[in-house]
Amino acid sequence: MAITDVIIHYRRFLKRRNYSRYTLRNYMSTLLHFVRWVNVPIEQATHNTLLSFIDHLLDRHLQPKTINCYLDSIRSFYEYLISEEEVHIPNPVKRGYALRLSQPLPRYLRDEVIPRLFAVINSRRDRAMFILMLRCGLRVDEVAKLTLAALDLPRLQLFVYEGKGLKDRVVYVSHDAHHALIEYLNVRPHSRARRVFLVEKGRCAGSPMSVRGIQKRMEHYARKTGFKVSCHQLRHTMATQLLNADADLVTIQDLLGHTRIKTTQRYCRVSNLKVQRDYYRAMEEVMRRTSPEKRIRA
Repeated sequence: MAITDVIIHYRRFLKRRNYSRYTLRNYMSTLLHFVRWVNVPIEQATHNTLLSFIDHLLDRHLQPKTINCYLDSIRSFYEYLISEEEVHIPNPVKRGYALRLSQPLPRYLRDEVIPRLFAVINSRRDRAMFILMLRCGLRVDEVAKLTLAALDLPRLQLFVYEGKGLKDRVVYVSHDAHHALIEYLNVRPHSRARRVFLVEKGRCAGSPMSVRGIQKRMEHYARKTGFKVSCHQLRHTMATQLLNADADLVTIQDLLGHTRIKTTQRYCRVSNLKVQRDYYRAMEEVMRRTSPEKRIRA
């Protein structure tokens, strides 16, 4: 079977498994890169072939996370060949080939920064967008895809459809986020677009805002305040604030849409006032029981 036919069948296989279009695009582009690079038929690729490909990617100065995405894509393709096309070959991508990744702490905004940032946001649309990230923990693409039908403002909640990993979830809306949304919806331009947030000026006025468009608005306000702020930092800030307010990790995991609790636990390493409070409370009890002065009196 020709390699082009195999790749077409593989793409259809991924679509039947309901992979998102972003995943499909990434899998196809990384796979095609490998197919063009490899100098032997794909069924003859060995472990050494993959090691040479990793060296090739490192020589191109790709980041470890990007290289691991390549390996995931190629491993998945060979698993398809073995299980679906019944090609009797070993998978040349071993699990141990993944590069070790650094684990940077999530960056969040300190409490004193937040009011200074929102003080320069005069646009009702922008204020509503960014307070949804701060109070509801929405990702920037979730804000861009938010539709009017997903809002349930009387119940102070909204629905995130097909978030990361194509997962749906319910998100609750704080009173200040509710107020900001109502203020924006009252002045939102009339449009047939179902998306909540629309472009307000220029030739694209009335069309839905893109992810990049939202990010550019944040970059604009970051320059005005002099702070290093990104959209995703607002989501990190929400998680950190909830943790410090004694919210359960499982609750935060559910609100953020994390698949694994381990992802949510990263915030415990950032600024966990709950751990600090528990430590001093427990230490007071320890010192009360084991105080040297108490032993002397005894």
